Amino acid sequence: MTRKLFIEDLDLAGKKALVRVDFNVPLDETGAIADDTRIRAALPTVRYVLDRGASAILMSHLGRPKGKPDPAQSLAPAARRLAELLGRPVAFAGDCVGPEAERAAAELKPGEVLLLENLRFHPEEEKGGEDFARALAHLGNVYIDDAFGTAHRAHASMAGVTKFLQPAAMGYLLRREVQYLHQAVEDPVRPFTAVMGGAKVADKIQVIANLLKKVDNLLIGGAMAYTFLKVRGVEVGDSRVETTITDKKGRSIDVAALVRGILGQAEERGVRLLLPVDHVVADRFAADAAVKVADSEAIAPGWMGLDIGPKTVELYSEIILQSGTVVWNGPMGVFEWPAFAEGTMAIARALGESQAVSIVGGGDSVAAVNLSGVADRISHISTGGGASLEYLEGKALPGVEALTDVPA
Repeated sequence: MTRKLFIEDLDLAGKKALVRVDFNVPLDETGAIADDTRIRAALPTVRYVLDRGASAILMSHLGRPKGKPDPAQSLAPAARRLAELLGRPVAFAGDCVGPEAERAAAELKPGEVLLLENLRFHPEEEKGGEDFARALAHLGNVYIDDAFGTAHRAHASMAGVTKFLQPAAMGYLLRREVQYLHQAVEDPVRPFTAVMGGAKVADKIQVIANLLKKVDNLLIGGAMAYTFLKVRGVEVGDSRVETTITDKKGRSIDVAALVRGILGQAEERGVRLLLPVDHVVADRFAADAAVKVADSEAIAPGWMGLDIGPKTVELYSEIILQSGTVVWNGPMGVFEWPAFAEGTMAIARALGESQAVSIVGGGDSVAAVNLSGVADRISHISTGGGASLEYLEGKALPGVEALTDVPA
């Protein structure tokens, strides 16, 4: 991995630092911030900028406002919460480009903070518009990227702005994310185990294919496990099974062929690929369905698998506890419903007990780690599920690639 310029490499004194953060936080029905984890994650970078005698101009997106202003998706609540966390005022500009943003940035003094309004109120952000990127770049003297959650997007505020504003450096959060994932993929402490869950094979097939070149163990759960079991010839009852997926060009792809390819690669490479050996099953897809444990790989007609069973929990937990590195992305079942949450929670607890280097990504997996009370025992909890998956697929992240290289 080419080393990218880091925030500590910059001379920040007297500068205006344009910082891309990820304040895409959930809001409750009153418009208040429901979870400020992502704001807290940006604090080390913001504080470093201020402590080095610079001012901080922060920019972020929030939600999906479809390229036009939406008061319900304003970043104003984030500005108020950031001020509370920093213990100092945070100015807020009602736009991210144009006269108001330019005036607010120009008036900023060293040690002061400005948060710009939602970048996605402008369609040019997601389109990577060069004029929009140039207008953002005009606000600062140096650029710092600390938004791993959007590092896989070639948006104007990520990849575009670096064409007009150099130097461009990593912040603390972005570097930590990339370092952990890079180590896991390129130099893991072994045995290296990947735990993959979630509903759709299509969402994880490329990740699994790339990880098969790296891992010693691959543990599969969630609804996609039933597609794998079906391909193996196991009866899965009424469980969800994918037969075809559509690629980006609109072509139909046979999922069974993809899964057979994965199973064949695992065997060729000597990877231990495990599927559930028992299941928590329901008679219908509902929170209050009749529930029982299917005590074998097979599921009877009229029943569907909605979580891994106790024998699978024991098997997967034992492997996790024996691992040197564990990457986990995706729940083991329908985690939202208590009757089918135990498998996911058990994996979280096993990870908390493990001495392995542990990396968790994806909303449900992170939620399980937090709910089970083991978050402080996880080596790294990723702030970007999509970005971490693309990194694990072996893809370059545009938001990282665009930063300034450090000569070898």
